[in-house]
Amino acid sequence: MTPLTLTEKDLTELQGINERISLEEVTLVYLPLSRLLNLYVAATQRLRETTDTFLGKLPAPVSYVIAIAGSVAVGKSTAARVIQALLSRWPNHPKVDLVTTDGFLYSNSVLESRGIMNRKGFPESYDLRALLQFLRDLKSGQPVLEVPYYSHEAYDIVPDRKTVIRQPDIVIVEGLNVLQTTDGRPGLAPRTFVSDFFDFSIFIDAQEEHIRQWYVDRFLTFQKTVFQSPSSYFHRYANLTVSEAKQTASQIWESINAVNLRQNILPTRERAHLILEKVEDHSVSSVQLRKL
Repeated sequence: MTPLTLTEKDLTELQGINERISLEEVTLVYLPLSRLLNLYVAATQRLRETTDTFLGKLPAPVSYVIAIAGSVAVGKSTAARVIQALLSRWPNHPKVDLVTTDGFLYSNSVLESRGIMNRKGFPESYDLRALLQFLRDLKSGQPVLEVPYYSHEAYDIVPDRKTVIRQPDIVIVEGLNVLQTTDGRPGLAPRTFVSDFFDFSIFIDAQEEHIRQWYVDRFLTFQKTVFQSPSSYFHRYANLTVSEAKQTASQIWESINAVNLRQNILPTRERAHLILEKVEDHSVSSVQLRKL
């Protein structure tokens, strides 16, 4: 039996805003998942070593890439951090990095110039070419890679600030549309998909009514905290009444996030290797693993 190496303190630091996850759930869901992923990583590493030997090449380190997809407010970030923490404790792959696709969003100035600021998070709002190039470089074993830094407070890419990736054993790529097969623009579909570079993919799912409520609850929490900062992009919402804040959050959900979920995110659910189904209290109720 795999021992649990996370403490309550660790878990508190890993949880997102309004996320509730217990050590019991980690033990029952995320710890076995980390064990499964550990086996997959080891098997993939052995296969690559065998291939390199057959080709007469020296073994080259290649990162194992895990994708985590799902709606806004469904708990992707918390799940990604918990999985990262668990995997990094396995002795054969201690270096596990987490990359969010927010860093590959076009800057607000670009989105505004294209008239798609209200479609931020939709497939067309990402610099798909840059994201694909990052994944190509990662899989080719480039020793040092840089990822643009995204500030949730500024709601924009931060110029001249980068996240550095140095050949980790595992990279977790977390984002809304990582399993997409389109860039959101009319015409021919891209020849290469982001998902072509994934070794394993996870989709976090829940009923839309629950996700909507989680989004509204999170908005209310942000309004009392992050939005109070004058430097916050959403500072204009800081002084709304509770009723006005709920109405604003509901409008944003219905006009943007619900549309993206129905049109772009949810249709990719069945492409994932594994689906975590969550219920109203944020707990995972079922795990569906696709047969290989």
